[in-house]
Amino acid sequence: MERLLRLQTFSTTNEDSNNVNIAAMVTNSRVLGSSRSTSNPDYAADNALAEGRDKRKSKLDEELNKLGIDPNEMEHNPEQFGTAAMRTYNSFLLPKSKGALAVAESPTRARVVANNISFLVREFKADQEEWLRNVDRNRAEAVSQPEENTRVKHPVVIVLDNVRSAHNVGNILRLAEAAQVESVRLCGMTPRPPHPKIMKTAMGAAEFVDVGDADASTLQTVFDLKAKGYDVYGVETTENAITLWDAPISSSNPVAFVFGNELIGVDVEVLEECKSIISLPTYGNKNSLNIATCVGIVAWDYLRRGAT
Repeated sequence: MERLLRLQTFSTTNEDSNNVNIAAMVTNSRVLGSSRSTSNPDYAADNALAEGRDKRKSKLDEELNKLGIDPNEMEHNPEQFGTAAMRTYNSFLLPKSKGALAVAESPTRARVVANNISFLVREFKADQEEWLRNVDRNRAEAVSQPEENTRVKHPVVIVLDNVRSAHNVGNILRLAEAAQVESVRLCGMTPRPPHPKIMKTAMGAAEFVDVGDADASTLQTVFDLKAKGYDVYGVETTENAITLWDAPISSSNPVAFVFGNELIGVDVEVLEECKSIISLPTYGNKNSLNIATCVGIVAWDYLRRGAT
């Protein structure tokens, strides 16, 4: 929701052609898995620092293969999005200064960068394994000490549709643990624990929150929730959105709230499957809210309804 202008309008009959273009841009970004300054070929097309990019990529991929790393798998693995390994890889392909370009063009640089990436990939895998051990330990403790873990989960699921910022995801996991919601579904390109930026802002809460299946798309997640009896609401600013305060959300039914990408919001196809669309009223000039702030408001409003 961090945007100056709403780039998406929703209609059950027509889709603005701009939405298609924007969606294509985001899809391209998902595949690239990094910022435009280090990997976007459209950005690199008119950039003098991109000269020799394909040759550098070929050299680096060759060195990575020698180390047993599949560069194609690394580039397209959603879990690698925004990692130090991917940032290093993309920075070698598209340096940010003439000096960095000169270093990248040196004969042995590709081998040095490949070794660095190999270390970062191993470090990332080690962090993942430690994360899984911690999650398993917490679950085991919850089973072995039920009297100390009597907190009842609220029937609320938070669905994040291609949210880009790992910092935002960490904040959302932190508030989700505080609100004791059932789960937070991290769909599409949304970063997942143990991404270091998530762990930093989650402040230790991430290990206590169910984050769902890594392979599930937002649309499939919504289908699954609806099949289980959840009322699914899209949180988005659209022409037919209902203000949160006026939305007839029943606290007697399990609910799911879908929040979208910071730039273009919730995918149109996902909105079409929602029971209704709700929005938060804003009164300023920018009419913009951070997505984590928005999630907190919506979640606690639902808890308030149940409490009253």
